[in-house]
Amino acid sequence: MSRWGAPDRFVDRQAAGRALAEAVAPHVDPEQSVIFGLPRGGVPVAYEIASKLGAPLDVLLVRKLGVPWQPELAFGAISSGDIIVYNDDVLRLVDLSKEEIAEVIAEERAELEHRERLYRGGRPPVDVTGKTAVVVDDGIATGSTVRAGLRALGQRGASRTIVASPVAPPETVAVLLEEADDVICLQTPADLMAIGLWYEDFQPVADEEVLRLLEEAAAERTGGPRP
Repeated sequence: MSRWGAPDRFVDRQAAGRALAEAVAPHVDPEQSVIFGLPRGGVPVAYEIASKLGAPLDVLLVRKLGVPWQPELAFGAISSGDIIVYNDDVLRLVDLSKEEIAEVIAEERAELEHRERLYRGGRPPVDVTGKTAVVVDDGIATGSTVRAGLRALGQRGASRTIVASPVAPPETVAVLLEEADDVICLQTPADLMAIGLWYEDFQPVADEEVLRLLEEAAAERTGGPRP
């Protein structure tokens, strides 16, 4: 099911971001909002929204907690601030010991800290106290990583949270509405299959691309030279 006249498939993340920006714009005050992209794939989408709105762009660091023998199957997620969200449905399906769960959490916590250093380069996160936080990804399947991010932003003082994504299944939108103040999703297919199927071009996003977009967004706001 499509909303806001979204295409059946998006050309790429940039095109999806531009379409999503049109839908997000009426719901936020750019002066009182921060746009957060989930690395890596959510950052190009978030960049387009931040650029259109003239709002600051930042990354929201969240790591999926994958089942050891099937890493793509997430039993939860961990975000900055050591916020952990569990997917109870997955935990009921897999037989993980407390030790196995703790080992995955420790590994992903270390990777989270590494990416904090990589993407921020010592810079502090953008202050979101009393502001609207718009959490953006290139597609959302179960929503566990987004939920962890929303809780982290609440801990950081966000007064309002909005989830924005080009595509997510309706049951995930319903779950996210329990945590966010609003969810803006252009496509809500009953059968999501794989997020990449909703894009003509779904090439992996490199760390270098994330860093470039963060630098460009900062330069656009300050009037400094673009990288």
